[in-house]
Formats: sequence, C-alpha cells, structure tokens
Amino acid sequence: MMKKILISFIFFMSFFSYPSIANEIQNWQLGFRDPASPVMQAVDDLHNFVLIMMTAITIFVLILIIYVVIRFRKSANPIPSKRSHHAVLEVLWTAIPVVILIFMAIPSFKLVYQQDVIPEVDMTIKVIGHQWYWEYQYPDQEDLSFESYLIPEEELQPGQPRLLTVDNRLVLPINKNIQVLITAGDVLHSFAMPSLGVKKDAVPGRLNETWMKIEKVGVYRGQCSEICGEGPGYMPIVIEAVSEEKFLAWVQNTKNKFAMKDNNTFASSNLQQK
Repeated sequence: MMKKILISFIFFMSFFSYPSIANEIQNWQLGFRDPASPVMQAVDDLHNFVLIMMTAITIFVLILIIYVVIRFRKSANPIPSKRSHHAVLEVLWTAIPVVILIFMAIPSFKLVYQQDVIPEVDMTIKVIGHQWYWEYQYPDQEDLSFESYLIPEEELQPGQPRLLTVDNRLVLPINKNIQVLITAGDVLHSFAMPSLGVKKDAVPGRLNETWMKIEKVGVYRGQCSEICGEGPGYMPIVIEAVSEEKFLAWVQNTKNKFAMKDNNTFASSNLQQK
C-alpha cells in the first residue's frame, strides 16, 4: 500500500514538473528541465531518489504523530506513564537517521566527483562575463570570439521567449567533452545552464573551470545567476547544440562573417580618414 502511494505521488509531481516540450519554458512549471547531459541526469536521479526518501519519511512521521495523538490522548490515558527512557527506541532513532544519511551521502559524493573531475576534453571554450553581456571564445578554432547580447523585447520575433533570446548563440557540438573556462571582466557573474547541470561563478582575475557533454541536439537557455548589478536578469545564455558536421560548418561561416565585418569596418575607417 505504501509503495503504491509513493508511486502515485511521484507520478503526480512529475506530471506537473516537466514541460511538454523539451527545453521550452511552460507556465506553472515546477521541476527541473529535461536533462541533456550526464551530469544533469545524475542531478535529476539524485533529486528523485531524495524525493522518494523525503516522502517516505514524511508519511512515516505523520503516521507516528497520528498514532501518538490517538493512542496517548488524555481520555485514553488518564494516568500518564512514568517511563523516562527506552534503550531500544533510543538506539533506533539514532541509528536509522545515520543509515539514511549514508544512503544519501554515497550518491551525493559520486555526483560531486562527477561535477568536479573533468574527463579528457575534446575541445575548450572560454566564457567571459561583462556588465551585462557574455563574451565567448573558441581557443581551438583559431581564437574565434564574439559577444552575445540580449535582444530587446520590442525586437523579438514570434516564438522567441522574452529575456531569454540573444543575437549570437553559443554553438557547441554534441557528444563532446567540452572544457569551459569561466572568468569576468568587471564584477562577479555566474554562468548557469540548468539543462546541462552547469553553474559556475565568473570571478574577475580568476579562471574557474567546469565541463559539459551535451547529448541531445537542441537549444538550451540559462541566465546569469549572480546579483552583478542592475542587469543580471538581462544576461541570458543560449546554447545551440548541433552535430559535429554542422558545428564545423558554423565555425567556418562565423569566421567569414566576422572577417567581412572587420574588413567593412576597416574600409569605412579609411574612407573617414580620407
């Protein structure tokens, strides 16, 4: 009976927690986004495991409280017990929480290790936080770099979410171990991508690192998660995950686009000087 209640509760919560369209924000959404990386999948699994334990403990304690209220009410026990301690109970209510904490600690330590230890990387990107935009650099792609700004609400196209749309997306290949180097150019920022299980502070003068492996093609959205001034809510992060072939084609097209832009700027500057 208890098992059926737990399964029904988890199903009920998951029905309201996850969006019907992967990675898209829905009204009344409560839970995590659909995981798109091994780290986020581990976070989601640990969350569900802890949710089951919390639910079981809560129901058990509620049943105990109801039992005590009914069994030891004044009308049923006009003469209260003089018992001051119970050796077996004291051992149980000390040992059982220890066992529960051990069951929670083992997967927690495993997750922390998975997040902190970076496997052999296939590529590296560098993320620099500014007030209030992001700068992305690709050291492995001839130092390709560009800036990513929020698109104002009045310039949004149909279907583009407010405060979560940028002019230049961070394009990355799927199924690659990607090292992410994170820093800031002015104040504290925080690079956060919920669907990938990534959240790392960007500190001026310091280079933090994390990693990600995107397993699904798609568009993933995040934001600066630090109070970095008046504009942290206007620093969205948009990652577009594509196949390796499309990524290489995007790199070449982006290099050509910025090269043409630089050439036009140089020509315009020469004309102004003349």
